[in-house]
Amino acid sequence: MPTSERVLITGGAGFIGSHLVDALLGRGYAVRVYDSLEPQVHGGLREEGKWPAYLSPEAERILGDIRDRDRLRRALEGVEVVFHLAARVGVGQSMYEIESYVDVNVRGTAVLLDLLANEKHTVGKLIVASSMSAYGEGQYECARCGVVYPAVRPEGQLRARDWEMRCPHCGEQVSPRPTPEEKPLFPTSVYAVSKRDQEEMCLAVGRAYGIPTVALRLFNVYGPRQALSNPYTGVVAIFSSRLLNGRPPLVYEDGRQQRDFVHVSDAVQALLLALEVREAFGVFNVGSGRPITILEVAGHLIRHLGNAVEAEIPGRFRAGDIRHCFPDIGRLRALGFHPRVPFAEGIEETVEWVRRQLAEDRFALAQGELQRRGLTI
Repeated sequence: MPTSERVLITGGAGFIGSHLVDALLGRGYAVRVYDSLEPQVHGGLREEGKWPAYLSPEAERILGDIRDRDRLRRALEGVEVVFHLAARVGVGQSMYEIESYVDVNVRGTAVLLDLLANEKHTVGKLIVASSMSAYGEGQYECARCGVVYPAVRPEGQLRARDWEMRCPHCGEQVSPRPTPEEKPLFPTSVYAVSKRDQEEMCLAVGRAYGIPTVALRLFNVYGPRQALSNPYTGVVAIFSSRLLNGRPPLVYEDGRQQRDFVHVSDAVQALLLALEVREAFGVFNVGSGRPITILEVAGHLIRHLGNAVEAEIPGRFRAGDIRHCFPDIGRLRALGFHPRVPFAEGIEETVEWVRRQLAEDRFALAQGELQRRGLTI
């Protein structure tokens, strides 16, 4: 793909988007950023008429909401490729700010797609940032029944602090396995439902109108520039904010739930492959290929930031959460994807950046809101 092409990144001033901006500019693309500078992520920048200091001045910048049809139409002018990263993020908050999450993530995506379906444009490829949350629980194996897809744990089991998943057929405890793209989707939060809908809408419209479309199911992306003061962002940022303020990370359940943490540079590698590899279309998992427990993540950060602090494990469950999910990344590897940053190395780089930041720890407020609404057990 020639590097003279113009690329639009919705949500391009955010954590992943800004790193993608840097990579695309380095490859010679003309980059246009479209972002609303959501205060929960960017603080007072929108009100001050400023953009994040880390956002490259070489990128064209348009301040706008993804739901603003007229402004988004102007942002699409002359664009050959769209990276659709704009979204409200956060499992817990989505369970009570339901209308807002659906409006931004689903209707906002609908506005973009409606423009592509009904108005003249030059877009020849669409890449949407989907989420591992669309899976709900990951894939499991039962010693008796083989591969199974348990959906949610019964409330009685959670109240008994019996955290592990059980076979939906025989009731025996099952073992987590890498989750492939073919696994049925059982989203368990409003955020997850909205990300599934984003993905499926983009793929459906792309097929119908002959626009090659890629949906990247991003697992837990971490690294510099993640919003440390947003209590609904990624767990690495939340734990880091707590530790910077002299407080212990709070870990739900028993901390042994397994996830995949992928460094932002590897997430960007996947986004670039989705753009530049001709065979890239459809759905791809994006992860490191190495599961790690949440308790291990807390341990890494405590060693770097926490002195003698220990993780707090009160044995609570949060509505919308899942037990285990980590990806099979074989399909993305076939496009040439090679995760380059091991977690131990990536967390050191992240911590060096974290130490230079000021972070307001709002986790207790967020947790209190969830408890008040009965969304924790």
